[in-house]
Amino acid sequence: QLQASGGGLVQAGGSLRLSCAASGRTSSYYHVGWFRQAPGKEREFVAAISWSVGVTYYTDSVKGRFTISRDNAKNTASLQMNSLKPEDTAVYYCAASTYYSRRYQDYDAWGQETQVTVSS
Repeated sequence: QLQASGGGLVQAGGSLRLSCAASGRTSSYYHVGWFRQAPGKEREFVAAISWSVGVTYYTDSVKGRFTISRDNAKNTASLQMNSLKPEDTAVYYCAASTYYSRRYQDYDAWGQETQVTVSS
């Protein structure tokens, strides 16, 4: 199970930190990803990280602004979002998979949504 938290309302240029706490059979999952979905748009990949070695992946639009990290001792993955833009406004989800993928269809454990709103 995944528990996401940390969304909110922030002005453009501001920062937010999302957290994803994993419980249960965490040993079955090797990657944690963050996805987002804006109104009327398809769910899109934002970032992912491997639990074991911490290899990270980002979509181009967030590179240099977002940082994904994990704390293996706490079974928590975080997404630090800096220099936020209005186009980052979306519902964000964390998800876990047994392998790396940018396709949301390949993730089979999902946390609840958390809203991120960036005002201009």
